[in-house]
Amino acid sequence: MSESVATEVVSAMIGGMFSASALYPLEVLKTRMQAETKGSSSSDDSKNKKKKEEDCRGCPCSCVGCQGCSLRKILPNEQEGKEANESSDEENATKSTSPEEQTKLELKEKYSKAASEGMTSYASLIYENEGGVAPFYSGVVTSAFQSATEKALYFFAYTFLKNGYTDITGNPNIGALSNLILGCFAEWAHLPVTLPIDCVTTAIQTDDKNRGAFVLLGSILSTKGIGGFYKGIEAYTVLCLKPAIQYTVYEQVKQFVISARRVNAHGKAVVSDSLNAAEAFFLGMFARVIATMLTYPYLRAKVMLQSTYGNAKVKPTIPQMIGEQFASGGVWGMYQGIGPELTRGVFSAALMMMVKERIGVMVRAMIDGNRIEAQKRK
Repeated sequence: MSESVATEVVSAMIGGMFSASALYPLEVLKTRMQAETKGSSSSDDSKNKKKKEEDCRGCPCSCVGCQGCSLRKILPNEQEGKEANESSDEENATKSTSPEEQTKLELKEKYSKAASEGMTSYASLIYENEGGVAPFYSGVVTSAFQSATEKALYFFAYTFLKNGYTDITGNPNIGALSNLILGCFAEWAHLPVTLPIDCVTTAIQTDDKNRGAFVLLGSILSTKGIGGFYKGIEAYTVLCLKPAIQYTVYEQVKQFVISARRVNAHGKAVVSDSLNAAEAFFLGMFARVIATMLTYPYLRAKVMLQSTYGNAKVKPTIPQMIGEQFASGGVWGMYQGIGPELTRGVFSAALMMMVKERIGVMVRAMIDGNRIEAQKRK
């Protein structure tokens, strides 16, 4: 493994672990808000009733034989029977729903409403109903491990591909399009390892029974097999662009900043190839905002596929889910949960890139020091 690859891997792994742990409560909020869906039972009933009335509207018959028509004449004795049946149905519905189930349904409606209101309302509801701050740190170890593994493998693949591209073309300056393509390949390279970890992390965050990582892992494996760990992988046909866009924007602007420094120095001073902490922080923020806004609807669909539709026998496709989100809530429906995602994602990327740049400088200094020491011994 070349020195540059080692530097990128170590610095990215430490940066990813640090940023994921520091901002984990926002990760929990983001995931749970993305997984929330509006209650469907009452809306389905009203839709069926409306459809039935529309089907029968304008029916010319007024006879007793038209069983589906809401406009037909109802005989007095039939009216009594109808009222008795409705009363019986209401009693059965009440008996079939236990107080505990009714409470759960009411709480679910509250969570769904809070998710549409925003991050603060949803966080307050979790704090009040689930035991304080503990739910906000459920699964933090798994998330930190997943982030460290993902960043290490991504930058290993990306740096390896970038070095190979430079060796083949002989041009150290990689263009935006080439950077984007290399970033997509690097993202796909780590998915076989990191997607199962991501699936377990999502299950921990959305599980209402507070089961541990190993219990949920065993549950997924026993009920769905290996394929259960790769739910939502089709979303990555688009989601692979997210880190690719983020790091392409970062690298292109970074190259511009360093080139501008060299021009201003006029060859009189040695110019560092790294950004300082503040530059890396704000550039990481900027790059993440662009990448998130472009890919968020697919990200939410992926989370819903892993959680809300996890046990469904017939699962919708990603485009169908995005279409449903738009139909039920418009553009806001597609971007539900964008608040904590942007807040967490932007600061996570900023912290990760800042730590990565600083750790990278330290690792390079250690490697250079060891190399000089080795040369002296020769």
